[in-house]
Amino acid sequence: MDLVPALEEPLKKVLGPATAKVMAEHLGLHSVGDLLHHYPRRYEERGQLTHLADLPMDEHVTVVAQVADARLHTFASAKAPRGKGQRLEVTITDGSGRLQLVFFGHGVHKPHKELLPGTRAMFAGKVSLFNRRLQLAHPAYELLRGADDEAVETVETWAGALIPIYPATAKLESWKIGKAIQTVLPSAQEAVDPLPESLREGRGLVPLPEALLKIHRPHTKADIADAHARLKWDEAFVLQVALARRRHADAQLPAVPRKPAPDGLLSAFDDRLPFTLTDGQQKVSKEIFDDLATDHPMHRLLQGEVGSGKTLVALRAMLAVVDAGGQAAMLAPTEVLAQQHHRSIVEMMGELAEGGMLGGSEQGTKVTLLTGSMGTAARRQAMLDLVTGEAGIVIGTHALIEDKVQFHDLGLVVVDEQHRFGVEQRDALRGKGKQPPHLLVMTATPIPRTVAMTVFGDLETSVLDQLPAGRSPIASHVVPAADKPHFLTRAWERVREEVENGHQAYVVCPRIGDEEDDPKKARKSAEDEAEKRPPLAVLDIADQLAKGPLSGLRVEVLHGRMHPDDKDAVMRRFAAGETHVLVATTVIEVGVNVPNATAMVIMDADRFGVSQLHQLRGRVGRGSAAGLCLLVSEMPEASPARQRLTAVASTLDGFELSRIDLEQRREGDVLGQAQSGARTSLRVLAVIEDEEIIAEARQEATAVVEADPELTGLPGLRTALDALLDEEREQYLEKG
Repeated sequence: MDLVPALEEPLKKVLGPATAKVMAEHLGLHSVGDLLHHYPRRYEERGQLTHLADLPMDEHVTVVAQVADARLHTFASAKAPRGKGQRLEVTITDGSGRLQLVFFGHGVHKPHKELLPGTRAMFAGKVSLFNRRLQLAHPAYELLRGADDEAVETVETWAGALIPIYPATAKLESWKIGKAIQTVLPSAQEAVDPLPESLREGRGLVPLPEALLKIHRPHTKADIADAHARLKWDEAFVLQVALARRRHADAQLPAVPRKPAPDGLLSAFDDRLPFTLTDGQQKVSKEIFDDLATDHPMHRLLQGEVGSGKTLVALRAMLAVVDAGGQAAMLAPTEVLAQQHHRSIVEMMGELAEGGMLGGSEQGTKVTLLTGSMGTAARRQAMLDLVTGEAGIVIGTHALIEDKVQFHDLGLVVVDEQHRFGVEQRDALRGKGKQPPHLLVMTATPIPRTVAMTVFGDLETSVLDQLPAGRSPIASHVVPAADKPHFLTRAWERVREEVENGHQAYVVCPRIGDEEDDPKKARKSAEDEAEKRPPLAVLDIADQLAKGPLSGLRVEVLHGRMHPDDKDAVMRRFAAGETHVLVATTVIEVGVNVPNATAMVIMDADRFGVSQLHQLRGRVGRGSAAGLCLLVSEMPEASPARQRLTAVASTLDGFELSRIDLEQRREGDVLGQAQSGARTSLRVLAVIEDEEIIAEARQEATAVVEADPELTGLPGLRTALDALLDEEREQYLEKG
């Protein structure tokens, strides 16, 4: 008997169209099952109160507190010239701090009667600042006890001893969500369990219906712990099963083994290298060559610190495949990066990159560039080189994925900066081979082990953690521009000194500044940024520097909205040393290699993420001279943003920083950024804290899939998997 439909019931039928519409639009909840999986963010005990002292500005909060006093003021206003305007000011307290609530006009009557000193209630609203004091204007509230017995009753039945506080929106307060969940909670009994019974019992986990009941209506903290333990396993296990099935399916695919010829292109290239490979590069190369020699496709993730020589390792893999008669394609996320890779690979290969041309080596091959903005003739020639097999190596952007692009014999796909591409895009390029090509995915964002298992769980992992000899250390410092403006003056003097010593510098800004930005964003910044100024812009800063502290130096700009030919010309001039200072957006974040650039100043550094700052910093110190990175911020010293910057300045270890980054950001952001929808489906699983659960779930999932790849004996698991994959596909479609 199939009982799933109770959870598939649309909320419109159960809660009515108005509430269902708000839930769909603001919380993405459509069915009874969606609502049951909308878990509380935290719980309040009725006797214990939240910390009013720690409320975040501009956020929608729910607090449980007691009314300390309430005063009604009458005042004259344009609408009420005779002093008939009314304002109710209520002060609430929780022992840790006080918060002011304000009600105006007709909205004062009900709270004036109900919010008497001593009354305890839940209040929800957006925290704002008025006269330097935090306040909630016109908050919604729900009494927790008092004259109204029904209110006491509601709380008793609805929350037991612990009050669940749900992720809410301005349109739908936490307690209204709680009441809606109360309505659908009986359906939890019909939830089909995705975990195999042996696994659940072996690990002492409660059944799913019980877990749902305990997370929404806990009577004790032990109930919450039971529910969390169970629901974390669900999330980890279902996700790992999806990845295990993907690995299993990939392992069944045939591939052409690609072994390099003994005295072929790879040997000729290695003989040209002016240095020896690091131990790390040799070890990782061996792992890759072993994979390439098998008759099913390699699926490998290559993680390497900025500047650890990943491109060289990937190039050697591509040359091995060309040696074995195949072609290799490298997919880069931006045109600037594709052009940069093309230029550096052609330079590294020398005459080996001029196969079939005058002066080219006989062992050589042709290295072709293919991007969306190339002229028609150049594009046609590039596509011809691919289909005839003339080009052994092609480097390009998304343009490589288009239907029109055909290969002679695609043997290897290298994807650079994987977090910019979804799995579907990887697959589209892999579909270009006569048989599935081998796949190497590279990232310079160090990823903690568990995130790698979760986000890239369908790939084997290699790590390059040694920097090549000759790379210089990078000194990083925070420049507190608001507290100590003379530090910023000194920063520009340092840039000038670097240039006088024959070096170059980058200045990075968060925004372009030609105001063609999305008008919605512009409007948003006008309202929301009343307290904060808009982020600094490339065009403004370049202008100020050229006229002011860096006058007399050659300053150029680079950003994403420039014409590709202009971008390329700017990069060429900078690489040739003709430009002293390049003022850019994050288009230079990955892959740009100018060894003579030794200094970087990042403006409004607090507007960037930890891993992004680490990536940017990796653009300097690439030659023999030491690198300098200055993180400029106006944020106060005690703010989390400044602490983040101090962390970046204090270590060059990307793995350490990626842990800090994960701990400071919400889980969903980290995984949502990583590549696809399945990641954002994590609600209770914390990737860093739950490392053991993820590792165990991966083992269990692999065993289950090997025993029963189609999951025929586990209908509950198949249902959960379908829901996860639907969500994943939806996310892709939305990302376009």
